[in-house]
Amino acid sequence: MTLALNLAVPAVAGARLDVPLVGTDLTVPYANLDHAASAPCLEAVQDAVNELIPWYASVHRGAGFASQVSTRVYEQARDVLRRFVGAHRSDTVIFTRNTTDALNLLARAVPAGTSVVLFDTEHHAALLPWRGPHVFRLPTPPNPGDAVLALEDALRSCPAGPRLVVVTGASNVTGEVWPVARLAEVARRHGARIALDAAQLAPHRPVDIQALDVDYVALSGHKLYAPFGAGALIGRADWLRAAPPYLIGGGATRAVTSRGVSWSDGPERHEGGSPNVVGVHALAVACSTLARHWDAIITHERDLLARLRSGLASVPGLRSLSLFGPDHDRVGVVSFTVDGRNAGLLAAVLSAEHGVGVRDGLFCAHIATRRLLGSGDRALRASLGLGSTAEHVDRLIAGLHDEPRWDYALVDGRWAPSADSRPLPPFIANA
Repeated sequence: MTLALNLAVPAVAGARLDVPLVGTDLTVPYANLDHAASAPCLEAVQDAVNELIPWYASVHRGAGFASQVSTRVYEQARDVLRRFVGAHRSDTVIFTRNTTDALNLLARAVPAGTSVVLFDTEHHAALLPWRGPHVFRLPTPPNPGDAVLALEDALRSCPAGPRLVVVTGASNVTGEVWPVARLAEVARRHGARIALDAAQLAPHRPVDIQALDVDYVALSGHKLYAPFGAGALIGRADWLRAAPPYLIGGGATRAVTSRGVSWSDGPERHEGGSPNVVGVHALAVACSTLARHWDAIITHERDLLARLRSGLASVPGLRSLSLFGPDHDRVGVVSFTVDGRNAGLLAAVLSAEHGVGVRDGLFCAHIATRRLLGSGDRALRASLGLGSTAEHVDRLIAGLHDEPRWDYALVDGRWAPSADSRPLPPFIANA
């Protein structure tokens, strides 16, 4: 058995995109345009996980050689994540389950009396964890300049004491990129820290803590082509070191006696229980792989996004949702409605008759999506990624032009074909 442990993030490669994904050879023709929910697994990640599994053992707790290997893999991953987001050497990397878990951890760690300022356009993972009398939700701004001015006014009105600004890097509803560096500049003027929800930004663009001048970054492996249950919170250590442990139990302790508990000061303080070394390794490999291909990834998605938006504009009655206007910079995410067509039914038709997977609903951002909808209760969302192709985009557009040919019915609140001829995979059909 051999295990490669060199996960250093190298320099950006050339513009050729060669990042194979698992699942592109499904027997059912499938165009996955739902990357914003969960991205498929990179082949490099699958290979790395398969390579690690024979060595799997407890982390930080064993003298056996497999345990030493697993511990080394786990701790190396912290360095990979730190480099992936351009973090300071003093920043801590805490492994979590996902972005939601990471932001809940941060919410538990902010000092008592902290003023938290955020916009109501946030994903629920960033919108909901904050508690206390000093949580200020700002209404959806009409443009980036107004977002900056609104934050300035809000921070000027905050009571004395610690302050934290929470902002998304890219909207999971519209794909629009937020002016993070400008918001961070405002935060600094008012002595506030800033936390970046990078769940939608990190799979599409490089994230640099130092260049953006943010204090914390939260991200998810399942959106970064590493769907093995790991995420991370990366940033300043002081609040996290001073906070009570997020998960109380084994691994978070330094010593336990009949008189009390001494907790770890390091990231282990908040990583109680047996660590998910497989998920963490998968996340590190995914980050290392993406970092080698940023130029090609950005070019690939920019070209496909232009094709997607052009095609959507040809569909009668289609309206794309936007926070800041059609010309604003965005990653490969577009949400839209089609006049006279139920979003849930249309998503089912696209899947059953055209082999296109999109998302319908409010996308865990109910306030923002409902405001953008104006009328209607659901939208459709198409989101691009490494596995997306021009044929996938064209198939979606063709499907939006077509009328349904099958019969559909509501099943447990969701539309589905009345008679679905698509074969299930054997591991479900034979269960």
